[in-house]
Amino acid sequence: MSAGPPPVARRRWPTRADLAEAGWSLVATTLGLSVAIGVVGGVTVRTWWPVLLAGAIVAAGALLLAPGLRLVARLGGAGGALVAGLAGQLLVAWAALRFLPGVELSTPWAVVWVLVVAGVVMAVGRWVWAAPGNGYVVEATLRRARRRALAEGRDAGAPGRPPGVLVVQLDGVSAPVLDLARAAGLVPTMDRWLTSGSHTVEPWWARVPATTPASQAGLLHGDSSRVPAFRWWDRDLARIVVANRPADAALIEERTTTGDGLLSGGGVAVGTMLSGDASTAYLVMSRGPRRGVGPGAGYLRFFADPFVLVRALTVTIGEMVKELYQARRQREHGVTPRIRRGGWYVPLRALTNVLLRDLSTSIVAASLEQGAPVVFVALVDYDEIAHHAGPTRPESLRALEGLDGVLGTLERVLPWAPREYEVVVLSDHGQTLGAPFSQVAGASLLDVVRDLMAAPDAAGLASGGGEDFGQLDALLTSLFGRSSARLRRAGTGRAERGRDDRAHDERAAESDGPPEVVVAASGNLALVWFPRLARRPVLEDLQALYPGLVAGLAATPGVGLVVLDTADRGLVVVGPRGVRTLERDEPVEGDDPLAGHGPRAAADLARAARLPDAGDLLVVSAVTPEGQVHAFEGQVGSHGGLGGDQSWAFLLHPSAWQVPDDAREPVAGRPLLVGAEAVHECLLAWLRAAELRAEGAAGAAQTHGEQAPGQPTRHDRAQDEGTPDRSRRPGDSRDRAPSP
Repeated sequence: MSAGPPPVARRRWPTRADLAEAGWSLVATTLGLSVAIGVVGGVTVRTWWPVLLAGAIVAAGALLLAPGLRLVARLGGAGGALVAGLAGQLLVAWAALRFLPGVELSTPWAVVWVLVVAGVVMAVGRWVWAAPGNGYVVEATLRRARRRALAEGRDAGAPGRPPGVLVVQLDGVSAPVLDLARAAGLVPTMDRWLTSGSHTVEPWWARVPATTPASQAGLLHGDSSRVPAFRWWDRDLARIVVANRPADAALIEERTTTGDGLLSGGGVAVGTMLSGDASTAYLVMSRGPRRGVGPGAGYLRFFADPFVLVRALTVTIGEMVKELYQARRQREHGVTPRIRRGGWYVPLRALTNVLLRDLSTSIVAASLEQGAPVVFVALVDYDEIAHHAGPTRPESLRALEGLDGVLGTLERVLPWAPREYEVVVLSDHGQTLGAPFSQVAGASLLDVVRDLMAAPDAAGLASGGGEDFGQLDALLTSLFGRSSARLRRAGTGRAERGRDDRAHDERAAESDGPPEVVVAASGNLALVWFPRLARRPVLEDLQALYPGLVAGLAATPGVGLVVLDTADRGLVVVGPRGVRTLERDEPVEGDDPLAGHGPRAAADLARAARLPDAGDLLVVSAVTPEGQVHAFEGQVGSHGGLGGDQSWAFLLHPSAWQVPDDAREPVAGRPLLVGAEAVHECLLAWLRAAELRAEGAAGAAQTHGEQAPGQPTRHDRAQDEGTPDRSRRPGDSRDRAPSP
């Protein structure tokens, strides 16, 4: 492991940059307070100088209260940090307005409104002056980093610092979308890195399921085999597992981790589903139910900075107005395909794209300033908007512009950090445009399956939405120990039995045992189970039980193919007009059902269908001649299955860090990293080269059943080569349902 930050050497006086920054901060605070005092009743001033002095007191008050606030945050966690931070701001402002000569305060409640209005004025002023990014959330951290560096005798960007790595995940951004954003001038920070030659970018292939939990399991833990989709039916638990619920995320990590994840040994995880075995985790879903989502001191820096929270909330409201305008614009202009954009999505977009993004930026900046060896942060802004607007629609690309602004904000901290950080930017998958399946077929997939079973009133369970609530759940769990489940139920109503059973709480509540059929959607991939059967059925079982199901499902408008096991031929793909085997070299019967589904469709589906928790049926939507797909949930931009750009993720890394040629596989005529596990091995190799990971870490992982670097498991080799996995033979009696 690398050495820690250098010891303190000597102290210096504040630089001109310190004084200029403090001066501008004082001017902005004073102007905000002046307008607020003029607007809010209950506060009067006789001359202007008390307002200037009040601004200085408010700006400096947080420093005086910091030791006590940190103690409260340590004892009370994230919730304590929120309460302590707000209380500290109110206390300082009250003292400034109550005891300064020339200021009269008639009611303490006026202090609250002064802070709110001042924060709003400062946020609006920043927007009018077109201040880039969200730099205001790191101003205090930047000042601390600069003071520390100068105290240690370091100038900005001083050589000789120990190495560090910052990994930023831009959720859902495909390699083609990144190219488009570069050409449009929307990502100037990344474009500057690439143009200067400091970084290079290359696509990598996100295998089925192309979802965030699967990719993060691979990226952070080196194993995605226990994540067959975003949500799935667990036969042992007899319920649906949803990856972005804190309790289920903890379950996934427990099944996945070896204790030697990417961030083990002192790393920090921010905003992820899984922790990567980080020593410190903030807003990490898998940590919520057990240990909380991060120490309170990390949140305090955001909640206690004067006006930062108020300004973030102000911009959050502005984001809601923007969403309402953009949704109306799509309707007025007749943009297609499109979906309804309303309900909880409006405030959730605002919270995700402003408040939670600013909070994550603040936490990452503080982690860099403190010298964490490896920091991994996931930013979901683009993915959330693209699901509802479309991957290349203007509002989605503007969200990517905002994420590039976050990179620019963090770049300001790097020269003053105690480590010489290298920055890696990557995505976990892409997205593909297309009308939802329900618009194409005129019914939900659950209803289609029940009709084809000739049992339209069968007890069925369909996974609801709720992906938008992921980071909100992490925040609510960290602050209050509760998730957003009650909000979701209030917004969607109670689930009903029969044909309209959408099971928004995603739990089987039938009094007469498990449901007869379960459908779990993850973008344009859907998994189907028949929980009342004792074992996973093969084609012959389903033909006897439901004769028209498989062929009828494959022929349904919007469906492209169905994958299932057989008794004698292994896995087969059934399409509208053809059948193809996946584990045997047999001629295609009729039209190839994999045509149009991408260059690795056979290998990806063979692997996905053999995962331990895979569905009895794997259903992938049709791919139109234009490359569009049909999500089995209410999304116009989706990912999870095959088709379009959803499998084309990207890896942007320092040019000096090379990807070994033997780590790549041929895909569509070009060598690519295939699977998040391959990217994980590259990241590990780079950390070892920087002496941030011990050389023996991979060997330890291998003794726990993890694959060695560059060596796929027997199961992965079998599926990637298109040969049967002999540990689970097709038609094995363990996987057979009893004969009807």
